Formats: sequence, structure tokens, C-alpha cells
Amino acid sequence: MDFLVLFSYYLALLLIGGVVLCICLQTRYLNGLARGGAQIFSFITPERLQRVVLRSLHYLFHTRNNAFLVLHVVLQGMVYTEYTWEILGYCQELDFSLCYLLLPHLLLAVNLVFFTLSCLTDPGTITKANEALLLQVYEFDEVMFPEKRWCSTCDLRKPARSKHCSVCNRCVHRFDHHCVWVNNCIGAWNARYFLLYLLTLTASAAAMAVVTTVFLVRLVVMSDLDLYVDDQDVDTIFLIQRLFLTFPRIVFLLGFVLVLSFLLGGFLCFALFLAATNQTTNEWCRGDGAWCRHCPPAAGARSAEPRAYRNIHSHGLWSNLREIFLPSTAHGDRKKK
Repeated sequence: MDFLVLFSYYLALLLIGGVVLCICLQTRYLNGLARGGAQIFSFITPERLQRVVLRSLHYLFHTRNNAFLVLHVVLQGMVYTEYTWEILGYCQELDFSLCYLLLPHLLLAVNLVFFTLSCLTDPGTITKANEALLLQVYEFDEVMFPEKRWCSTCDLRKPARSKHCSVCNRCVHRFDHHCVWVNNCIGAWNARYFLLYLLTLTASAAAMAVVTTVFLVRLVVMSDLDLYVDDQDVDTIFLIQRLFLTFPRIVFLLGFVLVLSFLLGGFLCFALFLAATNQTTNEWCRGDGAWCRHCPPAAGARSAEPRAYRNIHSHGLWSNLREIFLPSTAHGDRKKK
């Protein structure tokens, strides 16, 4: 049973790390690397297995499904069950403050609210009814977002900063990315909820890691091991081995939440950077970075010379954050007449 619990932790951790890496670093280089890996994979695996794997990947990442959403809930439930069952009881015996111990649970409750809002809120679907209004919100830069561009699938004119999501089969206003963990696109109308969801998720993992670390340190201090430490007859590796043999599930839980905190913390920093500079993940992948000066000319552009992409939507930190947390078509007055 312990083996299955720990295996589930680290399998889910690998999935989380892979998805976060794909979102944060979805560049042309990595796309080419993925294609090269797929070619190598095709030489060493049977054709039938290839079809099964490709169909499974297509279902998981290119169709709307609840697989990762269910995995998210199950994983969170397992982690908090372990924390409550293993840590909470021991810490109460050691006279830890109850408010301190329940902080991860409070963050979990707040996180579930924003998780639900991220899943259920319309990200900003563009329709014939709101097309004309949304066309006035952002200025067309004529490089990444040319003015006269149509979505042939939705049969409507595409506003600046919008994108057609092939997974949801709709055009989304201020499209950021499609998140498999909430089974929804992240756009103008739910970006604030997703940012707060990511913030509280990172905080809950970090708080759980801190409480677990303090608990293990308290155990070392209260046990006979601290005498050996004072005499310098024992090193850190021996302490970890001793703790692992005594509390294997707690040590594995600590390792899991520590790595998860670093992964989520990196993704959170990236999301905060985008919010502070008024960029989306889609825009960052397509235009920002070393390759932005070599973007191909936009479809329909008269000039054959490639033009450098420049972020024209950033208007200062507070204005950028207000645009995230108070989305409104009132931003259309920024558009140059």
C-alpha cells in the first residue's frame, strides 16, 4: 500500500513537471526536439503500440476531457490525507499551534474556490454578438496580430490578442493557453482566477513543506540524534536515512511537496512576469525572446520584410495588473483612432 501511494505521488509529479515545462517553454526548438524524439520512438516501438500511444496523447492533450482534472483532485486529496493522518496528529502531541497546522487546509479551501472558477468561468469566447465590441479592445500591431484576419472555423473577424483554441474549438479573447489541469482555456475573463489558483496552490504546497520540515527538525532535536550531531559523529545523510526508516511516508511526502513547490513556484514566477508586462503565454511563445526578430511576416502583410515584434500593450505595472483583475471592454479607449 505504501509503495502504491509513493508511486502515485511521483508519477503525478512527473506529469505535473512535464505539463508545466510544455506550457512555460513551448518554443520552436522544443517542438522540433519533440518531433525528433517521436521519430526515434517510432523506430524502437511496434506500430500498434505507437498508434495506441498517439491516440492516448491526442485524447489527453488535444481534446477536452476530465482526465487531468480528476488526477488533480485525486492527487490533492491523497496529499492532504497523508498530511492530516501522518503530520497533524504528531504535531498536536508536540504542542504545535493549531492555527499553524491548519494553514495548509485554509489555503486548500481558498484554492478550491479559484480552481472551480478557473474551470467553469468563460475565458472570453468570441461570438458574432460580441465580435464588434471586442475588436475595439486592443490595438492591432500588424506583426503578430494583423487587423484584417479571419477565423475560418468560427467565421468571424479575429480581435487582436485572440486565438482559436483547437482543443475547445472556439476563439478566445486575450488567449493565454489551454490548461489541461482545469480543462479550460485561460483568457481575458478567467486569467485572474487562474493566477490566484496558481498562487494559492503554490502557497499550500510551500506551507505543507514548511510544517513537515519543522516537524522533522523538532523530532531530531528532541531525540538522541542531536547528541551525535553536537559531537559531529553523524552527518546529514545519516539523519535522513534514520528519519526515512522511522517515518518513510512523511519523508516521501516532504520530498514530493518540496519538488512540487519549486515547480509551481517557477511557473508562478513566469505567470507573474507575464501579468506584470501585459503579455500572454501565447504571445511570449510566438514573439518574445531571442527569435522575435526572425518572425515570419504576417499573413496578408504587404511588406515581405520581417518586422520585429514589440509589446505595445504594456502600460505600467499597476495598469497591467488592473487589466488582469478587472477585465473590461473599457480598455478599448486605448486603441489609437
